[in-house]
Amino acid sequence: MANTFKILLVDDEEAQRETLGGYLSKKGYYVKKSPNAEEAFDEFTKNSFDLIISDFKMPGKNGEELIMDIRNINPEIPAILITAFGEIQDAVRIMKFGAIDYIQKPIDLIHLINIINKYEEQSIIFDENKSINEVINNNQNIESISNIIYGSDEMKNVLNIASRVALSKASVLIRGESGTGKELIAKAIHSSSKRNTKPFIVVNCAALPETLFESELFGHEKGAFTGAVKERIGKFERADKGTLFIDEVGDIPLTIQVKLLRALQFGEIERLGSEKTMRLDVRVISATNRNLEDMIANGEFREDLFFRLNVVTINLPPLRQRKKDIKPLVHYYIDKYSKLYEKNIDGIDNQSLDKMIKYNYPGNIRELENIVQRAVVLTRDRHISIKDLPIEMIESSKKQSIMNEDCFEIGDLNSKVEHLESVLIKKALLLTEGNQTKAAELLNISERTLRYKINKYELK
Repeated sequence: MANTFKILLVDDEEAQRETLGGYLSKKGYYVKKSPNAEEAFDEFTKNSFDLIISDFKMPGKNGEELIMDIRNINPEIPAILITAFGEIQDAVRIMKFGAIDYIQKPIDLIHLINIINKYEEQSIIFDENKSINEVINNNQNIESISNIIYGSDEMKNVLNIASRVALSKASVLIRGESGTGKELIAKAIHSSSKRNTKPFIVVNCAALPETLFESELFGHEKGAFTGAVKERIGKFERADKGTLFIDEVGDIPLTIQVKLLRALQFGEIERLGSEKTMRLDVRVISATNRNLEDMIANGEFREDLFFRLNVVTINLPPLRQRKKDIKPLVHYYIDKYSKLYEKNIDGIDNQSLDKMIKYNYPGNIRELENIVQRAVVLTRDRHISIKDLPIEMIESSKKQSIMNEDCFEIGDLNSKVEHLESVLIKKALLLTEGNQTKAAELLNISERTLRYKINKYELK
């Protein structure tokens, strides 16, 4: 497999570029070397590659910008960033985009080969000429419904619905905020269905330019439009006999919604530039974080398509509404990333776990995973502790503690009244981000009185 695995290596330092490129070539990989992001991007648009390896800091565009530009063309291409010690946090930050690893200078060649092997073994295929038989057999990597990590009644209800719908052919619409695990649920449904030996194909509508939607979903013939230099098999065709997961379905343009509706109604598609109709057997699971009913009212989404997609609805609650899932998820990700980064970490101390449980996770499970991953990477101890958590989590925890403070236990009335007064003032200042004029208005007191009480209770 190694001799067909194509790597685009980008580094402005000639010595490192030649040394690393020579080493990978001796290992049997095809390596194309580029000295900067601009030349690498041009090379990527002309040829197909299985993996990008790029230095993080380079003159002109850096490695992050290069990968983001490449992801606009192919959102699934994996990448490895080469970072210096001070750049680790930046590297971990952009790993949220998915399929991005990093390796620190000086490069551990054995570790690098292990990462490359991970992508090679997954057989991630991006060449448009690959046949459907070469599509990843996702079922080997999909967690079944019974293996999903949770601890809350909310998730128990979600998985109960998922397990019942899995055995049917019904279309499923998964609704929830970004990062709640909608794709994981879709994969679990596929894994538990009779189609689990067939492909599970993903199309991320949010990552597609409007001009590429039809080609991405239905494919095109050679010469169908300017730049169509070869035939392309679309996602629907690749998913035949299996499952197509349409993520962020609310982002599909109206012109494409008509063709998607026909595909769902009649099980038929036509490639762009072809008059040949193909009959397909595809089970569609879609997901969105948008309010499709409002979009229908505004003429942005077809009502008939909505009913076709929405045979069964699964509402996935945000993580802040299923706090009992946090502890088992934290321990799961600690174990996962400890093994990945070959670190001997036993767990997390109680104080840090408490902070993680109290945090509200605007980015949901994706954010929790990133936080644990970062902590595993940065900790020097056997346990994750407060110093390994991001400062924004600690500050948020302090604010939440103030907002939840209880002042109503029995005790001296005067001291309790003063305590309640100080807490209300702190909450008002937090809600107004320190604006004393607005805080005074919330409390229905004068600014002068507010300043006096701030000084009295030493709230500066």
